[in-house]
Amino acid sequence: MSIVMTGGGTGGHLAIVRAVKEKLVTSESKGAEHSTLVYMGSTRGQDKQWFGDDADFAAKYFLETKGVVNQRGLGKIMSLWMMFKALMQARSLLKKHDAKVVFSVGGFSSAPTAIAAKTLGIPLVIHEQNAALGSLNRLLKPYADVFISSYLDESPVKAYPVKEVFFENARIRERVECVIFLGGSQGAKAINDLALSIAPVLKERGIKIIHQAGERNIDDVRKAYEKLGIEAEVFGFTERLAEYMKEADLAIARAGASTLWELAATALPALFVPYPYAASDHQYYNAKFLVEKELAWLMREEEIETEKVLALLDEDLSSKSRGLMQTVEKNGAEEIADLLRSYVQ
Repeated sequence: MSIVMTGGGTGGHLAIVRAVKEKLVTSESKGAEHSTLVYMGSTRGQDKQWFGDDADFAAKYFLETKGVVNQRGLGKIMSLWMMFKALMQARSLLKKHDAKVVFSVGGFSSAPTAIAAKTLGIPLVIHEQNAALGSLNRLLKPYADVFISSYLDESPVKAYPVKEVFFENARIRERVECVIFLGGSQGAKAINDLALSIAPVLKERGIKIIHQAGERNIDDVRKAYEKLGIEAEVFGFTERLAEYMKEADLAIARAGASTLWELAATALPALFVPYPYAASDHQYYNAKFLVEKELAWLMREEEIETEKVLALLDEDLSSKSRGLMQTVEKNGAEEIADLLRSYVQ
């Protein structure tokens, strides 16, 4: 008997798989009924990088697939053919491992396994990370046995799967003594440019700067700060993100789902600058979810005005910080793990 986890391509998807997987493993170590964990992803994207060496999975498969939605002409035909072959392979693997449930987080990586599950009558549980549904999740939502989204009132699990450490680090912010700029591990030019433009004012006011500039931009951004005579903690990818968020009082960030909910769990107020080319503009709608609750600020890249950004330094952050604490629920990963385990038991 096995629980099969699928999907990914990007860190936002894969972080959900990891969070839920860790809860499944922890519960079994505490005496819960044993079930085999299997991961099925794609040779493309970040799937192999995240789980290729993960010993918690009894078996891992990376199928040859690529996205279909953005393809044209012959490229779309080839993508569909690859998807069909991967679908047949997924059917065989689901039978081999006696899959009792498939947990899909979306992305093109999940398509063969999620669709194969439905053709075999295996229960399909989908987690949607974003306020705007991804293409595949939108297509499969009517066929899912359970559809989970923190943005939907009807979702059986409302809590977003966020690591416990972010909740442990939560504190009420009142004034700005440290600003963190989060452009993701790949960086965001608009956020980098904004950070450097307001850095002299931050220095003048004695405000510390923490800056995720992106792996490709670290050297250039560090040199720019040095030229300004400003000390800043600059990095690309980091395992210390929870610590950095704990230290900060205000975030200026992209609005990917994982980042948004980690900030919220830390009770860290944020100005969101969504990535303008995100599929279905999902980062904008992610941020809008909190903005409508008056728990965040939102600016499109073309709407950025340094005066408006600097005005946030004088805001009373406590109401937003407290509101975030009251809005974000804990134990999302554990609730999903319990749900998946119920199909095996």
